[in-house]
Amino acid sequence: MPFPYGRAICYSGFREGQHPGGEYPTYEQVREDLLILQGHWKYLRLYDCDPHGETVLQVIQQEKLDFKVMQGAYIEAEMNNYGCPWGGGVYAEEQLEANKAKNDAQINKLIEWANAYPDIICCTSAGNEACVDWTDHYVPVGRVIAFVRRLKAATQQPVTFCENYVPWMHKLRPLVQEVDFISIHTYPVWEYKHIHESLEYTKENYYGVADLYPDTPVVITEAGWTTRSNGQGIDPGHVNEGLQKTYYDDLMDWTDTEEILTFVFEAFDEPWKGSPDPNEPEKHWGLFRVDRSPKSVVAGLVKK
Repeated sequence: MPFPYGRAICYSGFREGQHPGGEYPTYEQVREDLLILQGHWKYLRLYDCDPHGETVLQVIQQEKLDFKVMQGAYIEAEMNNYGCPWGGGVYAEEQLEANKAKNDAQINKLIEWANAYPDIICCTSAGNEACVDWTDHYVPVGRVIAFVRRLKAATQQPVTFCENYVPWMHKLRPLVQEVDFISIHTYPVWEYKHIHESLEYTKENYYGVADLYPDTPVVITEAGWTTRSNGQGIDPGHVNEGLQKTYYDDLMDWTDTEEILTFVFEAFDEPWKGSPDPNEPEKHWGLFRVDRSPKSVVAGLVKK
């Protein structure tokens, strides 16, 4: 790996009433979050060069916190994806053209941040889940390659692209030649796996990609277990805090032993995500609830 092994976690600090493009977490709120996480996780993954990401970097720098950051650029749809299962992948041509300009600006901002925070940002990602068949923000592989090349030419940090494990097996083969390491996402519970199948399925996902590209390091940038479901895509009987703890503990035992850098998804519940249904699975992947109280998985680790 291009940097030392350590525990890693995805961080998005939006609280009740906050959401991207609306109200953002304050400096003090981000500071509170990072003090909860510090000492337990070394690496943070951020998704977007937005006001929240900038605040996180400022807090780490000004408070002299012991974190390294995988900083991502959030790239939006540049092509329509009529196969998006929830119908969110279709846009007017004018919007697609506007998105291309926004994506170029995101990459430029990522370059700026990587050079401004070289001691904090340890690697960069040229996007997130933008090539998988079900995405609502589809970007052609050729454009992702262009983004990666721009990042590598203008920054010193290793460059990756974060994506579901499936496209890496086929569609993203040309991208493998460009990135410094591969970043995969694995979610057994979204693929109807019971807890007893979960770790073996994650291993299958990981080694399926790692064995295909033995000369390129592979990192897991998302793996987790939600604690609630309304039955949309995930059997409610397959999720609760006890099952989340089982998957997390098994995942950490394996990845610590093998020193596979793994960003757990995710630090805190995100009530802004998904449908208005309070049991929407997208809202409940956090190891901590939205009020920052620990779920069972970290109850012995962090006292609130």
